[in-house]
Amino acid sequence: MLRRTFVKLSAATLIATATATASFAGGHSADIVDTAVAAGSFTTLVAAVQAAGLVDTLKSEGPFTVFAPTDEAFAALPEGTIEELLKPENIDTLIAILTYHVLPGKVMSGDISGQELMAATVQGGSVSINAMNGVMIDNATVIQADIEVSNGVIHVIDVVLMPK
Repeated sequence: MLRRTFVKLSAATLIATATATASFAGGHSADIVDTAVAAGSFTTLVAAVQAAGLVDTLKSEGPFTVFAPTDEAFAALPEGTIEELLKPENIDTLIAILTYHVLPGKVMSGDISGQELMAATVQGGSVSINAMNGVMIDNATVIQADIEVSNGVIHVIDVVLMPK
């Protein structure tokens, strides 16, 4: 019985792994949202995107460049901030914050290496980008760059950006 259970679990694992590999290998078929969900370190960002009604937008063709704050970045916000932003009456503020993390088009780190510039966000404001020594977006540091997805690129950041 134990052997049969082990064989079934092994087969299920192999099927799941093969399916995931076929979906994500080469063609980057995972989009921004699917990639964030699969990573497991963006649960707050994903919840905020869902609450703001932006899932379909971030699953659309794009391309988009997303500066994705980690769960730790959200946890560093003042106590109660996330809960307030997730309330239905604050959806406009939440949308503004989330879209401030998105640039239209696909901007890879190599595209900006050695430069200081301003970039227009989907929110309508501008972020400062300093790629002279590493990459800073406003006051956030890019801690992992160039995660290519089917509809753009994700750069992981350590701070939640706030529109000016």
